[in-house]
Amino acid sequence: MNKPFQLVATGYRLLITGASWLQPVFLLIIRLYWGWQFHLTGMGKLMHLDKVAGYFQSLGIPYPAFNAHLAGLTECFGGLLLYAGICSRITAVPLIITMVVAYAAAFPDALKNIFMKPDDFVSADPFQFLMAAIIVFIFGPGMFSVDGLIGWILKRQAAKRAAAASASEAPGTPA
Repeated sequence: MNKPFQLVATGYRLLITGASWLQPVFLLIIRLYWGWQFHLTGMGKLMHLDKVAGYFQSLGIPYPAFNAHLAGLTECFGGLLLYAGICSRITAVPLIITMVVAYAAAFPDALKNIFMKPDDFVSADPFQFLMAAIIVFIFGPGMFSVDGLIGWILKRQAAKRAAAASASEAPGTPA
């Protein structure tokens, strides 16, 4: 290979390596900030259920009191689970659904015109919450989470079992 190409390839590998080191930090920041924001908005709904149910009724959401409880509980406790990184991908699913319902009920024009008027879609209140939940769903919680710790423990146990199994199958080893 020629020298300039090697320099570019080396620089690219360094860039990718550096960016990869930032991924768990980025996921931690997303989880901590948006998990807490979900929790706070859920608590706000639960503390003012009558107002939220009235707002939901004005939007035409069926069973407004039930759905106010459901949205508040989902955001409040889902936010705490996201914050801690416990069952993060599973937790992200009801949070995503809640934000899609929020778009459909409160910002239907922004949702309908997502491609014609993208500014309306991204400036709607649920957008950042939705994006945070989608990021955690797709990329997971990262290594700085309870899920990450559990995964690390399970990998270590699997490696120990594999090492023990390969040692017992080695030639000359009594069975």
